[in-house]
Amino acid sequence: MIGCGAVTELKSAPAYQKTDGFTLDAVFSRDFEKAKDYAKRFGIEKVYESADALINDSEIDAVYIATPPDSHKKYALKVADAGKICCIEKPMAPSFEECVEINEAFEQRNIPLFVSYYRRSLPRFLKVKSWIEDGKIGDIRHVEWHLHKPANGIDLSRGYNWRTDSKIAHGGYFDDVGSHGLDLLGFLLGDIIDAVGMSENVQNLYTAKDAISACWKHPNGVTGSGSWNFGMHKREDSVTIYGSRGKIKFSALDEHPIELENEEENLSMFIENPKNIQFFHVENMREHLKGTIIHPSTGNSAMHTSWVMDKILCKI
Repeated sequence: MIGCGAVTELKSAPAYQKTDGFTLDAVFSRDFEKAKDYAKRFGIEKVYESADALINDSEIDAVYIATPPDSHKKYALKVADAGKICCIEKPMAPSFEECVEINEAFEQRNIPLFVSYYRRSLPRFLKVKSWIEDGKIGDIRHVEWHLHKPANGIDLSRGYNWRTDSKIAHGGYFDDVGSHGLDLLGFLLGDIIDAVGMSENVQNLYTAKDAISACWKHPNGVTGSGSWNFGMHKREDSVTIYGSRGKIKFSALDEHPIELENEEENLSMFIENPKNIQFFHVENMREHLKGTIIHPSTGNSAMHTSWVMDKILCKI
């Protein structure tokens, strides 16, 4: 594992340790003391002062890159050169162009590449997908997603956060969390085939954008719209999928019930996420490597999500 920040504490590292057939054997951080402390707490045998040494360790079969996205390409290309399986935290890279370069490096070597869009593996969203595929709301017509939240303490104090540094995340929090939801909608409704958007920095608390709106199109004429604003008075995370016979409502990021309404039924169902939310994502990586399934979040799918993001942010 390269990087040992907050995302690894509960969401991911324990998931690797709990998955049969996987072991978490080595960790690297630019802060060696932090890496040593992390290794001690998680029972990890090897701690490296160099990412290259970890990547080229002959006993390491695969590398999980859990650093901010501006370093993903640098590390990923080294992992590909070493001929090793890789999983990269989302977003795959700060731009679609870099995602293409990463994905091609692994495809040319026929090496599996995964990206941590773990919502594609969560039971709550697989239930939503089954409702859609079973025709519970008829033909899908439209989807809308609104994610609004207040500025946090770091924002208001103008403290540094890579998530709001335009050099790393041009869209700010939209890059970090908006990518999760748009990737999920592509999984549920088919890859987005076109998208347009507008973005602004309204609050001037940081260099990245803080207000984004967009329209897009899925296959079969399914339209989509969304807004993401990070200066509102309270948090709201609401997705509605409209069909010819009903609708499905859920939260893309928050752990709320999923709701189904059609001509025959009105359901509200709570499906709990695993304690380590990447567990099913990691387990599916194992099954992919065994040849049992095709993992739902690969370099190809994540690269497409970055294309959608760049279209919305008018970067391409």
